[in-house]
Formats: sequence, structure tokens, C-alpha cells
Amino acid sequence: MDYLQITGGAKLSGAIDISGAKNSALPVIAATILSDQPVTLTNLPNVVDIRTLLKLLTILGGEVEHEAETAKINNATMNSTKAVYEIVSKMRASILVLGPLLARFGECEVSLPGGCAIGQRPIDLHLKALEAMGAKIEIKGGYVRAEAPEGGLHGAKIVFDKITVGGTENTVMAAALAHGKTTIVNAAKEPEITQLCEMIASADVKIEGIGSSEITIEGTGGKPLIFNEPIEIIPDRIEAGTYLCAAAITGSTVTLNKVDAEHINASLAKLESMGCRFDIAENAITIHSPDRLRPVNIITTEYPGFPTDMQAQFMALATMAIGESIIEERLFENRFMHVSELNRLGADIWLKGNIAAVRPVAQLFGADVMATDLRASSALVLAALVAKGVTNVRRIYHLDRGYDNLEGKLSQLGAKIERLRE
Repeated sequence: MDYLQITGGAKLSGAIDISGAKNSALPVIAATILSDQPVTLTNLPNVVDIRTLLKLLTILGGEVEHEAETAKINNATMNSTKAVYEIVSKMRASILVLGPLLARFGECEVSLPGGCAIGQRPIDLHLKALEAMGAKIEIKGGYVRAEAPEGGLHGAKIVFDKITVGGTENTVMAAALAHGKTTIVNAAKEPEITQLCEMIASADVKIEGIGSSEITIEGTGGKPLIFNEPIEIIPDRIEAGTYLCAAAITGSTVTLNKVDAEHINASLAKLESMGCRFDIAENAITIHSPDRLRPVNIITTEYPGFPTDMQAQFMALATMAIGESIIEERLFENRFMHVSELNRLGADIWLKGNIAAVRPVAQLFGADVMATDLRASSALVLAALVAKGVTNVRRIYHLDRGYDNLEGKLSQLGAKIERLRE
């Protein structure tokens, strides 16, 4: 099993490119099911989750040519609508095939999803939305079995009780092929959903309210979509935020290219409050970090608020601040699993319910630590960059699900990091 060995204390400098966003690429890949014509995707990140979902398409009968950052997908040959447990259990985002499979083929079976154990993420809102569009849904044997009414799904007004990214994505995709108009109220507003809507709109589907909390889609009445132009995946805002934190925790100046600053305003604002300065260009950000960071208070919330996917990285960052920081996690009840591992490195973090108090320490020290989920993994890497001595980060298969060549990019910036095998 691979692990990362990091020798702390190196300053970072230079520039790196940010990869395509995993969280945008996954729904875009799922949306190719809505077409019976070839679709080309570019700027795909080289991460395990992308390869897993592309493999699922081939299991369903689709044809996929995947090389480097480009995938050519032809789902005209798709002849199965059963997304099997062996794939879906590895990656929660596989549930995103539910909406497009049901909309295009009128029926499907999708295994209940797996993924990181960061807390409960039920799919009941996905299912209620599809039921509102006429689907009959049964959960049996660990599978969601869905069947559209005769003639296909129909438009509906769907009001989400709480904001759901995956639920919004599944509903948008199903609505694209439904009969009539679908209105989604309390829709998620993440850039990844904006890209999905823009992709579907590029196939001559009328969509209003893109980027807002109310989205209206005029469906094609069952007619498959045609994507004439390649779809370029947007930059990964979580990867960008992680490398900004790497620069900040090491007191370094680093430039990120191929990045959209508008997508990371919340992270930039918190870094600025901690004493960092930025030079922002059209597709680049340079961070100038102070010698000592100021403490920060963070409450995670839905976009455009502070992202839960950056909570762990900022917790690592806060260990090096000059005062106590308070971090409140409001989205997932089990997303502080990295705390005990950071404390193994010498951090002083106290938990009470969903609130963490991060007290300053003079120095972190290298140790063996274990990754527990995707973003927790990156927090341990960040802490190791400043820890005295050598840190071994184990179970990095979590990291490989969402970061494209993390050790290569950090090495390019001057970090002493290498991937080893036990």
C-alpha cells in the first residue's frame, strides 16, 4: 500500500497548474448518458473517482476512450441500466447516473452509494424529486429501482427542504429529457452545478436561473441531447484552496495557474483575514504569506459560503496561528476525524460537538498518521509540511480519489515529499 513520506520545514516557491474539478467532472460524465451521440470531455483530472465513473459507463455498455485529460464517450451503445454495487460502493457520486438513466431509458437500478465516511448523506431528496416527476421508486436488495411513467418523466415544481448538491444535479439531468417544465426551488448554487446547467443548455435545452437558487428547465420530451462542442471541465476550487493553504502554512509565496478566483472567494477572504495577500489575474492567483498567521473563525455552509471541503485544511493551517481559532462544522456530523491525527503531530485541538477549538502551538513534530477521508488526507499533508522531522501519511488511497498528482505538484514547489510503498 502506498504512503507519503514528508520531511517538514521546506519553503515553497514557484507556480503550478490547477487541474479540472473532480466534483464538476463527475456530474458532467453522468450527463453524457442523456445523449446517444459522441461527447468529448477535456481537462479531466487524473484521479481515481473519474476512472471509476468512466468504468461504470463501460459496464452499462457505453464506449469510452480515455487518455490523459480527455475522454471521448459514446453512450449510443448503452444496453444496461443497472449500476452495480461493486462500482457504486466505491464512490458516492455514482448515484448521479440515477437521473439520466431513468430519463433516457425509462427505468434503472442503481446500488445505494458508498464513499467517504464523513457523515450521513441520504439520497431521499433525490428520490422525492424523481417521484414528483412521475417515477415509481422502490428500494430493494440494496438497490434503488426506478421506473418512469408511460411516456416518460414529466415536469414538476420541486422544492428541496434543504440544499442538496447531488439532488440538484440528479434533478437537472432528469428534467432535461422530461416532458414540460421543471422548476427547482432551493437549488444548490455551486460552480459545478452551473457548469452542468451550461452543458445541458449548450444542447439547446432552455434553462433559466443558472447559478441561482431557482432553476427552470424546459425538457425535450424524451429526445436525447446532442453536445456538438467539447465540454471543458472548470478548475478545481478545492485543489486551489488546498495549495493556497500549503503556501500559507509554510509562509511561502506561490502562484496558481488555471484557477478561477471567483469560485474561491470564501477561502480567499479567510486567508486574507489570517494575514495573506494576493495578486489576482484573470486565470492566476499569487499568494504572499506572512511569517505568522492570525487566528480565524470559520463556519461551514453551502456555496457561496465557506466550503466544508476546505474545513480540514484550514484546521491544519490554524495550528500555526498566533491565537486560538474556532471552527464550526454545520454540514456533516462526522467530519472531524482528522483531529486526533493532527494532535498526533503535536496540534492542540479540542472538540465539543460540532465545534473545534484550535490552540496555537510553537511546533508540530513528524509522526506516522493515517488518512480517514479525502480532505482529511490533505490536512495531514499540510501539517507535515511544517512539522519538524519526517511524517508518514498512510492510507493515501483517499487522497488519490480527489487530488491529481499532489506529491508531484508539491515537489515542483519545493516540498520534500515522495510516494513510497510499504
